[in-house]
Amino acid sequence: MRFTSLIIELIRARPRLIVLLVVLAQAAIWLIVPLLLYRSPPDELATVLAFGREYRVGTDLGPPLAFWLADIAFRAAGNHMFGVYLLAQLCAITTFWTLFLLARAIVGAQQAVLVVLLTLTVTAFSSPGVEFGPLVLARPLWALLLLHSWQLIGQSRRNAWFAWSIEAGLLLLTTAAAAGLLLLIAGFALATRRGRRMLNSFDPLFALLVIVVLVLPWLIWLVRADMLALPPWPDIADLKGRALHWGTLLGGLLLAISGILLLAALNSGWFARHPEEAPIIFRPPVDTMARDFVYFFAIAPALAGSLIAGLFNYDRVVGGAGIALLMSGLAVIIVTGDVIQLRRQRLLRSVWALIVVAPALAAIAGTLFLPWTGSAEVSTSMPGRAIAHFFGDSFERRTNQRLRAVAGDPQLAKLITLDKARPHLLLDATPQRTPWLTPAKFNETGGVVVWRASDTEGTPPPELLQRFPGLVPEVPRAFDWLVTGRQPLLRIGWAIVRPKGS
Repeated sequence: MRFTSLIIELIRARPRLIVLLVVLAQAAIWLIVPLLLYRSPPDELATVLAFGREYRVGTDLGPPLAFWLADIAFRAAGNHMFGVYLLAQLCAITTFWTLFLLARAIVGAQQAVLVVLLTLTVTAFSSPGVEFGPLVLARPLWALLLLHSWQLIGQSRRNAWFAWSIEAGLLLLTTAAAAGLLLLIAGFALATRRGRRMLNSFDPLFALLVIVVLVLPWLIWLVRADMLALPPWPDIADLKGRALHWGTLLGGLLLAISGILLLAALNSGWFARHPEEAPIIFRPPVDTMARDFVYFFAIAPALAGSLIAGLFNYDRVVGGAGIALLMSGLAVIIVTGDVIQLRRQRLLRSVWALIVVAPALAAIAGTLFLPWTGSAEVSTSMPGRAIAHFFGDSFERRTNQRLRAVAGDPQLAKLITLDKARPHLLLDATPQRTPWLTPAKFNETGGVVVWRASDTEGTPPPELLQRFPGLVPEVPRAFDWLVTGRQPLLRIGWAIVRPKGS
């Protein structure tokens, strides 16, 4: 007798409900975990907030949109990280819902549910999604671009041009990889008959006009800052190392989709004793254009992004793993066929749930148990709010003025910029990266200089004494970690640079 679980019946009858439930559940996990465990934001998120409060049109970190939105969310939540964590999960919800709409247009609603379920297992969409920034904001924009690109190319819906142009402009304001991604879309359109017919009208010109209007301030900043130059090409002697780096990046992408590969292997018919008893999820036949579209955007962003990153020795895939792997689940469903048999239902459910929850369990275990294994620090266990409040309050009590700037150790300084006064960040070792504040201006307006204290006297590092002559250290301040374990207390040396005339 064929057994069909309630979940299978819900996938068939209420596909949108299943998608909403699983997507909201994952978003809730990654909203609750940082709120409970993170006493300070991840370092990259702290950087985003420190740069975002300046509302610059551009910085060396890239286009400004993600930085602005992060600061707006932080302020809207009363200077609490809840607003930024919530914004990150809204991006995740939008990404997966848009992916569902795209998959539904290609493989039908029932198999589109399977697409979302598979894509949720990609590790790029778990803990890295907490760190709101350009890589996280680019994901929903890329998903929306793919949806409207398919509506334009595959469904000939001219009314999608306006939304497409807005999304393209916003993507250009989000990540430096946007130009390459748009070139991939244009290349696919030019390579297909329906795509060339779609471009043979005035609509693309109007779309281009909208895009130029949106990104014009960013383009002007690029020209003025002389940031349009390409990175230097590697020497021939370095190509072997760069090729190995490319292979490492590709291996990382394969590891990120290992959950999809595992679920596909478990559902295969290789070891099934009674394949006729498995319930099926059926779809109408997928036309050739749709297959080409899915395969191209499942492979090209990952291949091109990893190749460019390997060639120029970047730390991560250009555009981020979230963009590179967004279509991987849909590609697997297309390969599987028009009829998908769901074998070993209980095992599949258990393994899927474990894969989705495992990153959260790993984050909890790392926070609670890693400090007991050695001296390794968990950066999110720093008491960020306590650190920011202490130095902001100390400066105000000593000078009767609010804290306007902070310098010194970048990691500590970024945390202090989250104080209610929102002081400016000065990266004194590389002041060109923070052009809104110069060392001379810092000495005029005053501020706090912080460093990791290596002794109870709080002696400043020599390089800080060179950059800030006459620095008089205060008694170091010690802070507790969330879990101390074998680590010593977090001891912070500090000194006040008094404002001129105070």
